[in-house]
Amino acid sequence: MKAIVLLIGLMAVCNFSVAQEATISSPNEAVKVKIHLEEGRPAYSVLYNNEVVLEKSSLGLKTNISDYSEALNFEGSRTTSVEKSYESKKLKDSEINYKARELSATFTNQKGQKIDIIFWVSNNDIAFRYHLHKYSDTIAHVVTKEFTGFKFPETAKSFLTPQSKSMVGFQRTKPSYEEGYYLDQDINKASAHNMGFTFPGLFKTEDHWVLLSETGVDGTYVASHLSDPDEEGEYTIAFPDSTENNDFGSTGAAISLPFSTPWRTITLGETLKPIVETTIPFDVVEPLYEASQDYDFGRGVWSWIMWQDASMNYDDQVTYIDFAAEMGYEYILIDALWDQNIGYDRMEELIDYAKSKNVDVFLWYNSNGVANDAPMTPRHKMHRAITRKKEMKWLQENGVKGLKVDFMGGDKQETIQLYEDIMSDANDHGLMMIFHGATLPRGWEIMYPNFISTEAVLASENLMFSQHANDQEARSAAIHSFIRNTVGSMDYGGTVLNERYNRNNDGGNVRRTSDAFQLATAVLFQTPVQFFALTPNNLEDAPEFAIDFMKNVPTTWDETIFIDGYPGEYSVIARRHKKQWYIAGINASEEPRKLSFSLPQMEGTDFRIINDTRKGKSDKKEINRKNGKFEVTIQPQGGFVITN
Repeated sequence: MKAIVLLIGLMAVCNFSVAQEATISSPNEAVKVKIHLEEGRPAYSVLYNNEVVLEKSSLGLKTNISDYSEALNFEGSRTTSVEKSYESKKLKDSEINYKARELSATFTNQKGQKIDIIFWVSNNDIAFRYHLHKYSDTIAHVVTKEFTGFKFPETAKSFLTPQSKSMVGFQRTKPSYEEGYYLDQDINKASAHNMGFTFPGLFKTEDHWVLLSETGVDGTYVASHLSDPDEEGEYTIAFPDSTENNDFGSTGAAISLPFSTPWRTITLGETLKPIVETTIPFDVVEPLYEASQDYDFGRGVWSWIMWQDASMNYDDQVTYIDFAAEMGYEYILIDALWDQNIGYDRMEELIDYAKSKNVDVFLWYNSNGVANDAPMTPRHKMHRAITRKKEMKWLQENGVKGLKVDFMGGDKQETIQLYEDIMSDANDHGLMMIFHGATLPRGWEIMYPNFISTEAVLASENLMFSQHANDQEARSAAIHSFIRNTVGSMDYGGTVLNERYNRNNDGGNVRRTSDAFQLATAVLFQTPVQFFALTPNNLEDAPEFAIDFMKNVPTTWDETIFIDGYPGEYSVIARRHKKQWYIAGINASEEPRKLSFSLPQMEGTDFRIINDTRKGKSDKKEINRKNGKFEVTIQPQGGFVITN
């Protein structure tokens, strides 16, 4: 990752006022936020082009010592301008210029204690947070509740995934952000488990799309989610449930004043384009430490997804290393049980063999020490500093490049601190970090320079476990570009060219989607290190054009443009890597979908398209048309990719 360049301009125009209302607009005046104080309770509302998107919604929080939610006095507000430019290879765009206007409104409670409510408003995004002032020698607080709300017009619809119950599922490892999505639901509908909903959450009013999430969460706070709607239809910020992590740890956040909370984010627009293209999770955060080195991103393979636990042996991993080398891939991921089935001494030999093939290694670890019952090893290596640093020293000495740590579970402050500690120690040892069975990343690509991605989605492993997941694969894949993957990198582990889910491609669950569909997901799903679900037999049994495409597809992008789509139905996105464009689309509908669209950036260039026939077979064509306009038919459960 390049050093992040920050150019922050604060052109202050102080405007302190004693009115009971303050207003801020985006630079283009389309987005307007109003802060209200009614009967001592703070609230806010949001308009887009003068139409209400969020009705008056609650603000405020409470600590074990102070109440900043009621009986407040409005002390005044000030407005400033914010400009920031930065670069990163890990995001959907590599160069980002952020411009916003800031409104900081100050309130005092009956004890005279001050709180600022700070909004940054850009042309399609809102980020806001609280700043608690130090007021005496009492600086140690615990935030016990946050009243932040989101009240949509009653005709709005929701596109949400429910928060899981705790200590359920495989070996009591949930919540792990792996529930399914409920689309186009009434706004007042409760969640499936009565536990609220996982961030990010997508909503549609009559004229607008709205995405809710949070960013800037580190070890000083908890990760939160949305509550079920109350009787008024308002969703509020919900803290972790007490039963998470085996009922151990606080549900609130221990803080020291002065203190600024994480950001709550709102992305809105008249189409889904601002939702898919948003960079707000990264615009408002800063790196928490410097990268210990330049980290290299790229592609990899892993045997576990098709060959399962039995493949965690020396010979099978040599086969996969050779496969990665044949594909020209940079990485191999060696999954659970390597310590038992291969052992540390032979693993050193295996890593050396991989190096001889110009392939680098990621290793899997179980995070578990005390939080759940997941038995896979290596265990008891990552949850304590002493054992973790000893293990990471061995990893660094042997040239391992990254870790995949699984079964994190929970959003309590203690767990977020564990994420942070693992990432910080890993950076000290030159290791990149991927998490599975894990929470949503919340600005972490910028905050933690060696962070790559988390799973936090119903990912490819479920295709191995369940035919139902294969039957629903197209629908699920057509959701992630609009919700989960909008706010952070997503380690899905997909792109399957086997027709069957087993080692020999002759049994097990049946893939329902086409080859072109699978190739499209390699572009649609964004993460800077991609481990694909390809297998060595694909060199013989997959179409040559598919293998050629997978040998060349990048994992880092310089520009992302939303083309068309609707959650759960279809998705079309264009991404640029250097000078090469990739347009990818999938169709989850039961009927062929005809699309006409243009990408002016591709004018004057020939292009190639991989698409499906009516019988669902994929093929490749060379097109000489150079006007940047396209007409494509996507077959049911099919897809396409276009490259110049």
